[in-house]
Amino acid sequence: MTPWPIASLLPHAGDMILIDEVRSYDADSLCAAAVVRPGPYSLPDGSLPPWLGMELMAQAVGAWAGCQARQAGDPVKLGFLLGTRRYESHADTLPAGARLTIHVCRGLADASGISIFECELHDEVRLLAQARLNVYQPQDPTAFIQEESPE
Repeated sequence: MTPWPIASLLPHAGDMILIDEVRSYDADSLCAAAVVRPGPYSLPDGSLPPWLGMELMAQAVGAWAGCQARQAGDPVKLGFLLGTRRYESHADTLPAGARLTIHVCRGLADASGISIFECELHDEVRLLAQARLNVYQPQDPTAFIQEESPE
């Protein structure tokens, strides 16, 4: 578990934070935990749609980056999910109340800020989803998201 609260590791707020804690992390990987609770993306039965597994994975990657920044004494920076080469869901939904474990491991990183993470989402008994996420963390996220004024 990290000494930092999840909200201090991610640029999300309130109900948009889907992971509950970081169980462990190192230079290339992180293990996070989450419980499926009612929120803005819930289905009528309180479960989550299976595609939301990708967001859980992306938040775990963001928490990994936040842990790296905090450990180095740097501010936490905004990052971007560029997409996935593969997202395989092995469940119809993420059931209400399910205790989830999210594992992310950085496989490739380049100097431009692009990284590829191998990710897995488990409940207490099985693999629910897996993906390879492409992410980008620019040196200056503010400049990256600035929109040019139309002329």
